[in-house]
Amino acid sequence: MTTRKALSNELIDSLLLDYKKPEDLIGENGLLKQLTKVLIERALQAEMTEHLGHSLHAPVINASGNARNGKSRKTLKGDFGDLPIEIPRDRHGSFEPQLISKHQTRWTGFDDKIISLYSRGMTVREIQQHIGEMYGTDISSTLISSVTDAVIDEARQWQSRPLDAVYPVVYLDCIHVKVRDSGTVRNKAIYLAIGINMHGEKEVLGLWIAQTEGAKFWLSVVTELKNRGLQDIFIACVDGLKGFPEAIEAVYPLATVQLCIVHMVRNSLNYVGWKKRKEVAADLKRIYAATTSDEAEQRLCEFEDKWDQEFPPIAKSWRNNWSRIIPFFDYPPEIRRIIYTTNAIESVNMSLRKVTKSRGSFPHDDAVTKLFYLALRNISKKWTQPLPDWKPALNRFTIQFEGRMPQQ
Repeated sequence: MTTRKALSNELIDSLLLDYKKPEDLIGENGLLKQLTKVLIERALQAEMTEHLGHSLHAPVINASGNARNGKSRKTLKGDFGDLPIEIPRDRHGSFEPQLISKHQTRWTGFDDKIISLYSRGMTVREIQQHIGEMYGTDISSTLISSVTDAVIDEARQWQSRPLDAVYPVVYLDCIHVKVRDSGTVRNKAIYLAIGINMHGEKEVLGLWIAQTEGAKFWLSVVTELKNRGLQDIFIACVDGLKGFPEAIEAVYPLATVQLCIVHMVRNSLNYVGWKKRKEVAADLKRIYAATTSDEAEQRLCEFEDKWDQEFPPIAKSWRNNWSRIIPFFDYPPEIRRIIYTTNAIESVNMSLRKVTKSRGSFPHDDAVTKLFYLALRNISKKWTQPLPDWKPALNRFTIQFEGRMPQQ
């Protein structure tokens, strides 16, 4: 490896001779911007010399007689704002610059900055304002759209990628956003599936935009998971949407469907005023904190005796969903903590709501897809550790689902 010689102190001192304030170095006409321009144009001249075989003003020595033919100008957008660059041309038009390609108008990495801002929920107008303030350059809404639209193909590839054969636990939930559709703003449900793989790591399996909610749509979601290679789910945790459990069982007949207890409690408390909410919540906890399903049913009977006259819908709802509530009683505490709630996906939904809160509505479905895909990509970068207590949970799964565990 060649070691480049460090800049001499004398050269640095001469460059900084007139330096008095930060703007002299990093401002609109600062030293760094001037140096960048000079170095790039010198490098392009060096590329031209390599291309032609002779330096500037030297005799033409290539067989074709090709030589320099003036310069063209373009303005690059980047961290230094707008930077005008002169690019040498040759007579034959065969020169292809490597440092700055012919159709390049932005510095490498500038698009990444736009995508990063977009993925954090900034609107097109906010991105324009931010780029203008930070880098002193104006960018059009069309440019931002074209840069972020390039993510759509990547999102579609991600959505269709192959999945593992087995995810012991899968969470399914949705978040609602407003989308303009045929001239009308509609509330649409964005469904997410998050799987816990054999290593105990969370993984977003996909996202789907529901044009019309219902069991038929949910059936298409789980069918897509099956077609992408997901052959078995041990436990599917859902929030209680009507028809969802039946759709899962139609595709994965061996899967256990567990209703989210947190959703059940939350929905129950909607019937209760603030003064009694704490007491009712405590009595509901006695149900799902029971040691066995028999004990839980006894606690439910006690709840009915105490609250049925005042809040009759609560116990009725728990009774109607009882077969979907009690599966987690078959497992020890380390697995119960994983499956009794869809918190693993609720926290994702909370992060998604943060990036959508500044938007009144989305112009179309693709705008939702690209923002959610980018946001999910950021969120999943933080998932570097397996779930707590995963080892004992996996040991239990190995025994409980013997014959269905993949070969390690």
